[in-house]
Order: sequence, then structure tokens, then C-alpha cells
Amino acid sequence: ATGGADGGAHAHSPGTGAHTHDGATVTQGGGDGATGLSITSAGYTLVPSTELVAGRAGELRFQIRDDQRRAVTRFAVVHDKPMHVIMVRRDLSGYRHLHPTMAADGTWSVPITAPEAGPWRMYADFTAVADDGRQVAVVLGADLTASGAYRPRPLPAAATSATVDGFTVGYAGTPEVGKSVPLRFRVTGADGAAAALEPYLGAYGHLVALREGDLGYLHVHPEPVRDGDDVTFWLTAPGPGSYRMFLDFQVGGVVRTAEFTLTVA
Repeated sequence: ATGGADGGAHAHSPGTGAHTHDGATVTQGGGDGATGLSITSAGYTLVPSTELVAGRAGELRFQIRDDQRRAVTRFAVVHDKPMHVIMVRRDLSGYRHLHPTMAADGTWSVPITAPEAGPWRMYADFTAVADDGRQVAVVLGADLTASGAYRPRPLPAAATSATVDGFTVGYAGTPEVGKSVPLRFRVTGADGAAAALEPYLGAYGHLVALREGDLGYLHVHPEPVRDGDDVTFWLTAPGPGSYRMFLDFQVGGVVRTAEFTLTVA
């Protein structure tokens, strides 16, 4: 879960329950630290109003409503944005990181084209500002379906390196169940030299991990200071199993995503 209304880099250790950080109460979910498993949490409900058709341009629309069914319109800016939306197909393919815009009535929208048919999961990651000024960081999840024939793909084999657009991204570190462990990522270009990373969403990288099966959501952010050419994230695996990690990074004004399968014993 994200936290901190000032957008500072921070990684929450899953499984610690609700806590406060920089004035925001951070609500964990799922019992073991994974979030995004419920459409309702901490008094907030995700209400999507979207129909997806594979290969057809459309629009993702939704509201966040409070426990009185009112549309929420006050959100803190966290990691440069008031709302982060992650979308992924149930087989953990097709990852998207979107930043919708909000209308005056609290309806969020962003253009989207579902490239493949099947069941999708959307996550709304936000920090709401309550009437009394209290800030609550929440991740809510909802299922969507893109019409058409669904052909799930098997999860790729576990690996500690990936290539994307000529860049090689590798990481070092072995996550453990219930223990916060550093993962050190390095991005190199075709010449083998460290890439000139640029800040993206207030940091030098943005990492999301999703658990195979229930699609539990782990959202971590890097240390505010880089370790040489590396970007360090702290991640706590809530339990054994397979996870898919998605690292967004920016070079030359272009955001790219490196994808990894992680197996936790």
C-alpha cells in the first residue's frame, strides 16, 4: 500500500495492520498483508462503471464512495498523483499503470484499450481525505471482463533479469515470508553501462508485485537515496507462492516496464 501524503518514498511492511505514516492511516488488507483483495475497505468502496471489449478503445470509469455512499472528491497527492490505477489480466499479463482524471462529481476516467479478452483485475490505490481532514491510504480491487475468448497463458519461469526495449533490468535479493528484505534493481543499456534513470512518480522506480491465485497486491517504493546505480526496494512476502513483479522506470522521458516472476519458498 502506498502511504505518506507528501509523496515521499516509503515501503510498507505488509502484515502490520493499519498504521500511520506522515499523517495518513494506512489500511492493510487480506489478513496477511496483501491488499486489493476487496472492493470495500476502511469505509471506502470502489464502484466501477466500465464495459471492456477486447481490442476496442474504451474508457475506464469509476467512483470511490464513502460509508454513506457519497462520491469521494478529496484525495491527497501521493507519488505525484491523487489516484493510481493498476490493471492486469487474471493470468498476470497485460499490466497497465494508469493515472485517471477526476470530474467534479467524483467520477474518475482514463482511456483504455483491452488488448486481450478475459477476466481483468483493477486496483485503485489512493489516499482519501475524510471530512475531518484525516487521511486514509487504501487499495481497493474489482474484477472486470473484456468480452471474447479467454486463452490464459502460463506464468513465465522465475528469473532475476528481464529485457525491455534494449534495456536489461536485473535485481539481487531473496524475499522471505514475513520479513522485510531489500531488492536492489539495476537498469543497464545495450552497452552494459548503467542507464540514466530519471525520476518517475517522485522516485527512480515504481514496483508492484501481485500474487498468483488471489492476485493480492503488494505496492512498494524505493529508498529515497539511490545506492550507487541501484534502486533499492523493501518487500515483505506475505506467504509462499509465485508472484509477478512489475518495475516501472523512466529513461529519456519514456516509461518502460520490466516484468519478473518471483517464487517465494
